[in-house]
Amino acid sequence: MLWIHEVHHVRGAQEDEFEAAYRNEWMPALAATGDAKLCFFAHLTHGSGRSYTVVTVTAVPDGGAWGNVAQQVQTGGLRDIARHLDQMRHTVTGRIFQPATWAPVVPGDLADVPADPALDHEPTLFMEDTAWPFEGKLLDYLAKAEAQYAPSLVESEGKGTAVLQLQTLLHTAWGTGQRAEVLLWQKIARYDRLWNLLATDLPPEGKAPGTWMNDALVVRDDWRSRLLRTTRWSPLS
Repeated sequence: MLWIHEVHHVRGAQEDEFEAAYRNEWMPALAATGDAKLCFFAHLTHGSGRSYTVVTVTAVPDGGAWGNVAQQVQTGGLRDIARHLDQMRHTVTGRIFQPATWAPVVPGDLADVPADPALDHEPTLFMEDTAWPFEGKLLDYLAKAEAQYAPSLVESEGKGTAVLQLQTLLHTAWGTGQRAEVLLWQKIARYDRLWNLLATDLPPEGKAPGTWMNDALVVRDDWRSRLLRTTRWSPLS
C-alpha cells in the first residue's frame, strides 16, 4: 500500500468550497476509478502553523494503480475536477510514501475505506511528525524506531500515560522525493496529556540515556510536527 500525501495551501475565501468539492466531487470520483481511495482529509489546527492548510492522504495498492490514477488526472475523468480544485488553492505539493517493513499497513484493505460524502463522525486529532534522518542513516532510523520508539508508545499506553498512538510509520518511496524522510502518523490518545506536552518542557528523565529522545540523536536531530484535525466526513479518523 502506498500513500499519496498532499499538502494544500487553500485560498482563504474558498476554504469551505474547496472542502465541499473534495468531499462531494473528488472523493467519489477517485473511488470510482477502482485504483485509489481518499483516506484522510484534515485541517492544520488553528495556531499551529500556516493558515488555510489542508493535508490529505490517498491510498493506492501499488505503483500500477498510482499510474492509472495519474493518467486519469492528466487526460481522463479526474482532469476537470482536479482543475476545479486547482482554482481554489494557491499550491499543492505531494509525496509518495511506503510503510516501513515492520509498520502497520493503513488501510489494511482498500475496500474497507468508505467514500460516502454523508459520513459523519467526531473529528480526531493527529500528530504528524516528519523526520529527516542523517544522510546514510535512513535504515538505521527505521530499525531504531522499530526497536525503541514504537515499543515505548505501547508501554506508555499500558501504563495509561500515553499521549500518542502510532498508527503507522512510512518513508519516501524510491525516486519520489528526498530519500531520508520519514512520516510518523500518530493519533492523539489523551487530549488532557497533549496540553502537558505543549505547555511544559520534557523533564530530564524524559531525555536521559536509554530514552528515544536521547538515543535517536545518533540517527536524526531534525523533525517537524503538525497537529491535524480530521473533518467529520474524513473516511478514516
